Amino acid sequence: MTGLVHAAISSDSLSPAQAEAEVWSRDCGGVVVFSGIVRDHDGGKSVTALNYTAHPSAEETLEQVCQRLAMAHPGVRFWAAHRVGPLQIGDHALVAGCASAHRAEAFAACAELVEQIKAEVPIWKEQLYTDGTKDWVGIA
Repeated sequence: MTGLVHAAISSDSLSPAQAEAEVWSRDCGGVVVFSGIVRDHDGGKSVTALNYTAHPSAEETLEQVCQRLAMAHPGVRFWAAHRVGPLQIGDHALVAGCASAHRAEAFAACAELVEQIKAEVPIWKEQLYTDGTKDWVGIA
């Protein structure tokens, strides 16, 4: 089976192991899973936490991105989920997985998937800093 396996926006914790297990199938020898994890710094400032906010159309847009890429990459399976709400350092904010018969296809598809999610899915990040300031990332 190829194509879209999972696309979701969730306030629940994300699991790279779940992505790997669900995107894999018997005909897939290559599985690539990307984890976007909250780090403790950005732009030279120390980050304490993040808050992600999504537009109501975000999940539909995520699904469309995955479906479009599945059409562009026949034989590749796609799995993607993005968190919303408050996240702490070390939490998974984005998990994306691709599986295919061969590793090169899986790597290329997963890299494209992550880039397209970041470019198209309307999700905004509020960064909270140790000095008490905050700013928004992803708002045009």
